[in-house]
Amino acid sequence: MSNVKTIDLGLKNAYDELFMDNKGREENRAPKILDIPIAEIDDFPEHPFKVKMDEDMEQLVQSVKERGIITPITIRQKEDGRYEIVSGHRRRKACELAGLATVRAEVQDLTRDEAIILMVESNLQRSHILPSEKAFSYKMKLEAINRQGQRTDLTSSPLDNKLKGITAANQVGEKVGESQAQVYRYIRLTNLSPALLDMVDDGKIAIRPAVEISYLATEEQDALIETIAFEESTPSLAQAIKMRDFSKNGKLNEDVILSIISEEKPNQRAKFSIPTERIRKFIPDNISPKQTEEYVLKALEYYHHYRQKQRELER
Repeated sequence: MSNVKTIDLGLKNAYDELFMDNKGREENRAPKILDIPIAEIDDFPEHPFKVKMDEDMEQLVQSVKERGIITPITIRQKEDGRYEIVSGHRRRKACELAGLATVRAEVQDLTRDEAIILMVESNLQRSHILPSEKAFSYKMKLEAINRQGQRTDLTSSPLDNKLKGITAANQVGEKVGESQAQVYRYIRLTNLSPALLDMVDDGKIAIRPAVEISYLATEEQDALIETIAFEESTPSLAQAIKMRDFSKNGKLNEDVILSIISEEKPNQRAKFSIPTERIRKFIPDNISPKQTEEYVLKALEYYHHYRQKQRELER
């Protein structure tokens, strides 16, 4: 027999509410703030947002030790009597690390899809969100809206502008300032292998090239990962498009991938700059900023000729 204690969240049956006045109905439907044992709270299934053990977490743990939880976490009660977090995974973890047995929680009566939408919307308010977190959270929310009867089309092109009216993708993006096309781009990233998605999170591969790569088959992505490691170079958008085209025609293999990745990219050509303050003291005051480049080039040319004469004299 389970030792899990359930908490009465009030009458849920619409029939019972018929015998209540308006005040009673509002109180019955209002969320409950309770101290819930941490051991009785489960993570949200397939939660797309990472809980990192970093400096911010250390500061949060210290804050919890000193002041407790300021904002309660949001949870829902499951059919088995246990709870799952909808919003507040970091706060729950901080309470656990601080040695607390319970956490202050707002218990809401939510369906699975309502919980998904609330979970995504509350976590997207954070200041820094990884591309992978956006990718999986956008997909989860889009699917939840679809199950609630809203129109969506995950098989559409990321750049499909033919859909009329307010689509589910519009609903996903409007609260975070993302276009429908950008929402679809992020969702495409869920087709990347974990290793490639990590490269996107680390900023080694940009979003647009990553979208093109997401259309490659699993074995083609594996071959690309090996080539990236060997060449120490990631694909540009043009190279990613080229690989997708070869893949579409059934002609992408390890040799082709190597050939494409080995091509010199404009942004890989050697570039350097010299801070103005380092060279300004060598430039006369009557030389304007626009004339500075020409002055420096002439100075280098003069120095080059000087070095040549020096070498001739040393022979």
